[in-house]
Amino acid sequence: MFSRVLLLVAFLAIATPAAAANVSIVIDLSDQHMRVSVGGATKYSFDVSTGRKGYTTPKGSYGVQRMYKEYYSKKYDWSPMPYSIFFRGGYAIHGTYDTKRLGRVASHGCVRLSPENARRLYNLVLQHGSGNVSIRVKG
Repeated sequence: MFSRVLLLVAFLAIATPAAAANVSIVIDLSDQHMRVSVGGATKYSFDVSTGRKGYTTPKGSYGVQRMYKEYYSKKYDWSPMPYSIFFRGGYAIHGTYDTKRLGRVASHGCVRLSPENARRLYNLVLQHGSGNVSIRVKG
């Protein structure tokens, strides 16, 4: 019995990031900007591109559903989506190589970042644990 308790404690220590804190990601569709806070303190502020005319980025509050360091869109001609953080079905925050459009609507509904900023965000979520992340998309 004692060894099972030790195994459980060891598992929890590995499964829970040591630096866990609440991470808040707020995407503002009106100014095409993302603000990221950790434990209430602003950590990052990024230009983004969201859904262009005919495509919407869904407003609301979400958690992280799944994450992929490398991902390719099955729906849009296998387009690369590096450092993807999916928050609602097929909608994700991810890197784009079309960086000249950041700060303006341009996507099919996903939230696009520069690849470097997408990597920073992805690693931050890994560091603090996806269960500690809230994503809010507002207008």
